[in-house]
Amino acid sequence: MSQVNIRREGRAGRMTLTRPEALNALSHEMSLQIEAALRSWAEDPEVALVVLDAEGDKAFCAGGDIREMYDTGRAGDYAYGRTFWRDEYRMNALMAEYPKPVVSFLNGFVMGGGVGVGCHASHRVVGESARIAMPECGIGLVPDVGGSLLLARAPGRLGAYLGLTGARMGPGDAIHAGFADHYLPEAGWEAAKAALCETGTTAPLLKAARPAPVSRLAENQDYIDALFASGTLPGIRAALSEESGDDIADRALKALETGCPLSMAATLELLERLHGEEDIRKALSLEFRFTARAMEHGDFIEGIRAQIIDRDRKPRWRHGLDVTPETVSAMLAPLEQDLTFDAP
Repeated sequence: MSQVNIRREGRAGRMTLTRPEALNALSHEMSLQIEAALRSWAEDPEVALVVLDAEGDKAFCAGGDIREMYDTGRAGDYAYGRTFWRDEYRMNALMAEYPKPVVSFLNGFVMGGGVGVGCHASHRVVGESARIAMPECGIGLVPDVGGSLLLARAPGRLGAYLGLTGARMGPGDAIHAGFADHYLPEAGWEAAKAALCETGTTAPLLKAARPAPVSRLAENQDYIDALFASGTLPGIRAALSEESGDDIADRALKALETGCPLSMAATLELLERLHGEEDIRKALSLEFRFTARAMEHGDFIEGIRAQIIDRDRKPRWRHGLDVTPETVSAMLAPLEQDLTFDAP
């Protein structure tokens, strides 16, 4: 049974993720189905725009389906994970560069792989239940699926804050940070989708959108910028420790002390390299260098074991917060077979 409901409605190509029982976790098959649909509609004159949503009220997509990556990687087979990421990233690039409007409706959890599907659309709609995050540093990866580019574009030091801590953004925060564009209460979504399909234009959406809710990130922008100003893990930890008793600082410090140091240090390096960058392909290529090595030379398998398999929440990371720049550079060095974006 297909995990993505792909069909035509009026002037629109429709894609609905259909794994609500798994929080619409993105499988390898789903990535390939989404890519194939986008390619088939790109030159179809009957399709004026694409509408992307998901079944269920808990999650648009809570991340990638990584169980098989864990199982194969633990057995010493790293090829499956690399193929999954390669194909997923190619789909992310296609979504970001798509020649027609893509409207995504983001509700509930939108994390990791869900960001790659929904947050590179040209028109990103968030409802009141949206909780958007990039929590990869907690499992031994880096913010990927093009998320590193979104973080690098975020105002001030928000990219470092969101990338290192995996903090969840509500609808107002997501719009402020650049992960979404429009706020529309979820009660109005079905009418908006119907109007998009009927007209083949985004005008009904723009008319229906409402002012964004207050953003806690915007309210605390200067404070967060100061806390993450050093750009190094030891420096950030010191700044957070000095603010003991403050909710934002305490939560960030806890995340810093439990997250994967290699992943967090590489995330800071990615943000530095991508500052001012507009090309998602550069971001995806850098991310792939890390993820392709994450099982064999990083902490991905241990991170998944601790957070998802055994759930003891006690990962044994390879490095401390003083991880060396040379170690980070090795994870981001060119691969013998670097990422390509040609369709198979």
